[in-house]
Amino acid sequence: MNRLARMEGSARILALVKLANVGLVLIWGFAVTFVFVRALPIAEFQAFLLLVAFGNFTISAEFGLTSIIYARLRQHWLGGDASEGSGGGGFRLEEMGVLFLFLGLLVAGGTLILIGALAGGWLATGMPLLFLLFFLSACLNLPALLAKRALAAMDGNFLWEGLDCARRVVTIGLLLSILGGLDPRLSVALQLAVSIFVIGYAIAHVHRRLNMTRRHWFAFRVGGGHVRAHYLGDIGASAAFTLSDIIAYNAPYFTIAAMTADARPMLIFDFFFKMSRSLSMLVRAMVEAALPRITRAYHAGDRPRLRQLLIRALAAAMVFAIGLAAVLLGVGDRLFTILFDGRAAIDRADIGLIILALGALTIVCVSVYVQAALGQFGPLLVRSLPFLAGSLASAPLALLLWPDRFDLAFLALYALTLLGVAGLHLLSLKRLLRA
Repeated sequence: MNRLARMEGSARILALVKLANVGLVLIWGFAVTFVFVRALPIAEFQAFLLLVAFGNFTISAEFGLTSIIYARLRQHWLGGDASEGSGGGGFRLEEMGVLFLFLGLLVAGGTLILIGALAGGWLATGMPLLFLLFFLSACLNLPALLAKRALAAMDGNFLWEGLDCARRVVTIGLLLSILGGLDPRLSVALQLAVSIFVIGYAIAHVHRRLNMTRRHWFAFRVGGGHVRAHYLGDIGASAAFTLSDIIAYNAPYFTIAAMTADARPMLIFDFFFKMSRSLSMLVRAMVEAALPRITRAYHAGDRPRLRQLLIRALAAAMVFAIGLAAVLLGVGDRLFTILFDGRAAIDRADIGLIILALGALTIVCVSVYVQAALGQFGPLLVRSLPFLAGSLASAPLALLLWPDRFDLAFLALYALTLLGVAGLHLLSLKRLLRA
């Protein structure tokens, strides 16, 4: 066993590398705002924020298809599906080409829409080349996600995380160099080139390890036919689940705005949203480090080992939630004041409900990441619907039941929704152990 394989086999080392990558992702996200708010005039920066939102939406339109590929390729890699030549519903190498085509069309479609918006003046900017380059750079996260999922399915997590950490360090350096006088267009173009090189290397590694040929990447009829015949239902469930999830997590911004003109409830929810994003990224890194063992135990039918690994994953995730709770109890009010420039205050009741909601969200995150890796998209869709309903209803019900303390009532109802959904996800994990 070589050194890379030994590090891949260590859940602790893998978790540390993944957490380091999460840290770099958070730094990069902060650096984008930090740099461009200083490098661009305020009107240009407002347009730039719209561009970032459009890029995020384009990436979300992947609708979890790379998770489907991970689940199928992982089962194939572990020898748990029908062989490629058997004519069954097992994984076929041509599926990689079909997914790559879909992601390419998604990027091309988004680019055409952006070009139309720039040409038509709907996105007003004096730096259209910068906007186009930045959008393409953001969209490279789609093939990056394909490379990450494919390598993870083949026990290549450590290789990807190492490559991606190196990519993040270089792109952060290029981003910060704008403040040192580097032309923003050149900086983003160089970031684009670095990302293309790293992602291209990773996909070439997938190509070699799967013994693929050029034909596999371009056999769209064969791959598309196999997708339609054997897992169109998974695609529909994954797309519906992703859409439901996106709406559920973001709907309160719009429902709160519709119920009240007071800024405080919106700022409190935004504070919770930022904390939840940070927590979910940490939990995802930890769960992904355990997925090689979890998926191996599941496909081998080793129920005691699977139970042990799921309990460990939930316990480790709760450590992150407890740590964040301690931070919020200690400095949450000061952090809120600094973050929102003193425009509102947060009290202990708000922080307590946020901590309760984050604890429930931790269970939901572990369940979602594990079940998606095992291809359980139907159950995930069913579990997402109560969350969607509760998220949409929390603000109107809060106004109806306790209009004088709308902010606290909304947060209480939203936390109760997440607690209920967490209970449903625990039942899902229990059923998974009996499957």
